[in-house]
Amino acid sequence: MKGDNKRNDKKIFEEIKKNLLEMKAELLKEITETVRAESDSSETTTLGDLFDQAGTERDRELELLLSDRDREKLMEIENALSRIEDGTYGICEECGKRINMERLKIMPFARYCVECQSKVEKEEEEQKLTSETNIYRKLIYTEPEEES
Repeated sequence: MKGDNKRNDKKIFEEIKKNLLEMKAELLKEITETVRAESDSSETTTLGDLFDQAGTERDRELELLLSDRDREKLMEIENALSRIEDGTYGICEECGKRINMERLKIMPFARYCVECQSKVEKEEEEQKLTSETNIYRKLIYTEPEEES
C-alpha cells in the first residue's frame, strides 16, 4: 500500500513540477514584456506637464511593486523546484509533517501545512503591527523642527 502511495505521490509531484515550470516560463515572459514596454515608453516620453509626470511616476511605482511580486513568486517557484529535486517537497518546513496533497495541487509552492501557515501569517502580522507601532511612537515623540 505504501509503495502505491509513493508512486502516486511521485506522479503528482511530476505533474506539479511540470506546472511550476510552465508558471516560471509564463512569469519570465511577462517580466520580459514589462521590461521591454518600460524601456520603449521611457524612450518615447517627451517632457509633459506636471500632472503627466506625476501619472508616469505613479505608473512606474506600480510596475516596480508588481515586478517585486513577480520576483518573489519566481523565487517561490525556484524554491519549490529545488525541494522537488532534493526530496523535501511536500514536507512542512515548520513542523516536518507532510503537506496535504490537495493544498500542494492548489498552491504548488506551499512551504507550510495549513496550521503552520496560519501561525506564520499571524506572527508576520504581529511583527508588522509592532513595527508600525514603533514607527508611530517615534513620530509622536519627535520634536518638531524650529523654523529659522
